[in-house]
Amino acid sequence: MRRLSALALLVLTLVACGSSAAPGWTYAPAPSPSAGGSATASGSAAPSAGASASAPAASPSAAASGSAAPSGGAGTVTITAPVGAATGGFDPTTAEAAADTPFTLVFDNQDDQAPHNVVLQNADGSKVAVEGDTAFFTGPGTRQYNVPALAAGDYPFVCEVHPTTMKGTLTVK
Repeated sequence: MRRLSALALLVLTLVACGSSAAPGWTYAPAPSPSAGGSATASGSAAPSAGASASAPAASPSAAASGSAAPSGGAGTVTITAPVGAATGGFDPTTAEAAADTPFTLVFDNQDDQAPHNVVLQNADGSKVAVEGDTAFFTGPGTRQYNVPALAAGDYPFVCEVHPTTMKGTLTVK
């Protein structure tokens, strides 16, 4: 009897392995968290050591104009890296903010083809000290930076990975 059971098990195994039918199960890795719902420091899907919390992109009107919109004395400026930004640049390439007023800079990296970042520069080319992780990353994802009150003037912004093509000017007035 025991020999018959072992033989039956062997036959069933061979039949199952030789079958052309697909198995009733598949393996798939667990999905990674989405960038939009992330509350990580970098604003990207993966955790980072940065100090800034992610935020959803600003309203379409703020993203299109790049202007700071008053909100309780502070505004938001959104700079976007669209797909292909390494050759096409930021959108917009100009933005405005109020002088002597802290504001939020939102970097909306939509480009999944290359890593990018955005940094504000002083007239001498040094970086404006902002609160947040300015390391470059591949999109899509957003990062939010708290910018201190700036004096009136023009402040270049660049992607440190593509500084010759991804550049613009923030006018503070």
